[in-house]
Parts: sequence; structure tokens; C-alpha cells
Amino acid sequence: MATPLTADSLVGALTAEGVRIVEYGDWRNHNRNTKGPWGPVNGVVIHHTVTSGTDGSVALCYNGDSELPGPLCHGVIDKDGTVHLVGNGRANHAGSGDDDVLTAVINETALPAPDEDNTDGNARFYGFECINLGDGSDPWPEAQLEAIARVSAAICRAHGWHAASVIGHLEWTNKKIDPKGFSMASMRNRVAAVLAGTPGAGATRYQPFPGDAWFAAAPHSTIVAAMGGRLVAEGCSAYTTGPGPQWGEADRASYAKWQQKLGYTGTDADGLPGATSWNALRVPYTA
Repeated sequence: MATPLTADSLVGALTAEGVRIVEYGDWRNHNRNTKGPWGPVNGVVIHHTVTSGTDGSVALCYNGDSELPGPLCHGVIDKDGTVHLVGNGRANHAGSGDDDVLTAVINETALPAPDEDNTDGNARFYGFECINLGDGSDPWPEAQLEAIARVSAAICRAHGWHAASVIGHLEWTNKKIDPKGFSMASMRNRVAAVLAGTPGAGATRYQPFPGDAWFAAAPHSTIVAAMGGRLVAEGCSAYTTGPGPQWGEADRASYAKWQQKLGYTGTDADGLPGATSWNALRVPYTA
């Protein structure tokens, strides 16, 4: 049982754990505190969005809709592992759940199967929505799973909790199935492994997106070579030699293969990098 983290404390905890964050809108003052209590807090609930696409998913979780106003969580974790912070305070994410589950989370003991909805989870849990269709077929990229673990570990570390304080929505109430596509037992193992290390240990620094104009200028840079290396590793090579530091047609054709692998079609798979596909490629930092 703990006092909720302030916005600055949450940002600090996430950053120290190696999490890449985006502060969305007026998230620091965006909450449902007028509708009920926020805290004391006891754990973290993981969800899936049942949506695709970063921009629309983040906007939905920030705004909500006429039936369920936002914020719908505290952060949205996208496919490339970026965490978009959308709320600070009470959020409409967990809803009602089982008091026996809450007791187990507080005591960090084995979770019982939820069979009643008699406790306000929005007051007691941080919530993170992860972009996924939730159909069991939509993939969970490693970068996204790693971000879920690091986000959860950051909050646990800040409060002195262990991995047992991290649960899935389906473990809070039997009316939900999320997250679907990985087990919460495996995620708690990931969280425990992160907590066993030094904050931020093992976090890889990736190259920020250089911008549309940068590629339009046909750059000669180590960034291009690093990008090419990742494209080859992803099985998206159109190279006959290289890759090397000079941006050229082989780079564009290889990047188009990467865009197609991500599901882009038409002009969205023209081989010119965009921020979303670039972040998903996870190009190692070089300059």
C-alpha cells in the first residue's frame, strides 16, 4: 500500500529504468480524481487496447469516449516499446474486480481466480494499455514486451514492490481476457529479472528518427550503415553489396521490404523511412 507517484517521480522512475517515454497532451493534469479516490496504490494492471496504430490508440486512451471518458490508463505502450503517458491520477482502466485478488496483490501471494466484482480497481492500480488487437494472432514484438516489463519494474522499484504486484486485467476480473498473446506468469518472470538488476541495465540506446528531410538529402552517414545492418538482420535485404554509409536505391528497396513486413502497402511502403517504422526497426545509436 503506497502513496501514488507524482508525475515527475513517475517520469524519473521510467527514465531510470531505460524506458523511452512520450508525454502526451496535458497528461500531468489529466485524471478522473473528481469521480473517486486515487490511492493508496497496490500494483500495476496490464491491458491490451483491441486497436491498431499508435496515433489513434493513444488519442483514444487519452480522450476515452462518451460512455467511458479518459484517461483510460496511465500510459500506452506501442509496438516499438515507446510509452505514451496519457494520465496522472485516477483513470478508467481496471474497473471493478475481486477483493480477494487485491488482498493477494497486497500480500504478494498467489492469485486466486477472480469470481466477483466488488472492489474499485481504478483507485488501487496503475494501468498500462498495450497496443494489440487482442485476437491471439496480432504479434507482441520483443521491444513491446521488454517495455511492459521495464515499466512494471520501474513502478515496483519506486514503491518497493516485487513482480507479484503486476497483474493482467483478466486476473482482476473474470469479465476480461486481456492481455491475450502472452502469459502474465511469463511477464512477471521478466519483471523479476529486471528488478534483480541495476535500474536501466541492459537497456539499448537506439538511434532517434533523423527526419524525412534527412533521407531526402541522400545522406552519407554511419546511421545509414547501421540501418542497413538491421534491415539485413530482419531479412529485408535488397543489397548486392554493403550495406554502407551512403543512402541509395538499395537502401530504399530494403526499407520498403521492412515496411511491407510491418504490414504497410502502397505509398506507405515506398522505402522512405517514417518515425513509426524507424522506431520499430531499433537501429543502434551511432551518432
